[in-house]
Amino acid sequence: MPTFGPENATLTVRTKRQGAASKAGHDLLIEVTSWSATLEFGEDPAGTTVTLTADPSSLRVLEGTGGMMTLGDDDKAGIAKTIDDEVLKRTPIEFRSTAVELSPGGGSGSVTGELELAGRSRPIAFELTADEDGRITGTATLKQTDWGMKPYSALFGTLKVADEVEVEIDARLP
Repeated sequence: MPTFGPENATLTVRTKRQGAASKAGHDLLIEVTSWSATLEFGEDPAGTTVTLTADPSSLRVLEGTGGMMTLGDDDKAGIAKTIDDEVLKRTPIEFRSTAVELSPGGGSGSVTGELELAGRSRPIAFELTADEDGRITGTATLKQTDWGMKPYSALFGTLKVADEVEVEIDARLP
C-alpha cells in the first residue's frame, strides 16, 4: 500500500483573484506541508481506495504572481494565517474515496469520494494519471462556497479570491 506525504510528493493549492481591484492582488501557489495519503490497490479495481488527510495550519504560500507589489515573507505568513483562521477555521481536511475506476490499460483513473473541508462533507471527483515511471498526478477543482466557505475578499469586496481553487498532487509510486 503506497503512502504519500511531503517527504515524497507535493500537494498544492492554486488560487486566482477577481474583482475590480484584482490588479492589486496576487494569484497564489500554496503548499500543504503536513499531509498523508494512501493508495490501496484492491484484489480487483473496484476494491482500490484513496484516502488523504491534511493539516489546515500547514499551508505555506510559495509564491504570489501578479499584484502591485511583491509578497514578502510577512505577507505570505499573514495569508497562511488568514486561510487557517478565517477560511478553513482550523478544521481537519479529509478525503475518502467511494469509487476508483482505473482505465483498462492503466495510466489513468477517475476517483470519486467525500471531501471534508471547513467542517462540511461533500462529494468530489477528479482524475489521476500515472506515467510509466510511476509518477502520479491529479488536479481537483473545487468551489469554496460548496463547502460553506466565503472566499476571502478585501478592499470592500473589490478584490477577492475566486470561488474556484485548484488542488494538485504530484507523487511517485515507490
